[in-house]
Amino acid sequence: MENAKRFNTFAEFYPYYLGEHSNSTCRRLHFIGTSLVILIFVMALVVGSGWLWLALPVAGYGFAWVGHFFFEKNRPATFQHPFYSLLGDFVMYRDMLLGKVAF
Repeated sequence: MENAKRFNTFAEFYPYYLGEHSNSTCRRLHFIGTSLVILIFVMALVVGSGWLWLALPVAGYGFAWVGHFFFEKNRPATFQHPFYSLLGDFVMYRDMLLGKVAF
């Protein structure tokens, strides 16, 4: 098992996070998963179904982990940095929408 890198701030973590997402297919799968998470979250608020709340991590992590294990060929940052990784997903999503990170 590799040693966990330590980060004091999200600003220190984010460049590392982007480096762990250098494969375009992995980034696209993250984008699909995060889009589904946003859609399911809104639907869960409107409909109030408990099943939709359970679908959130499946949608988000399912697509992301396929991207990491099969395309990026690395371990998701979630395993070592769960909070920063979750935040990184949404920041990368925003940056992809703004054209700062390539699809």
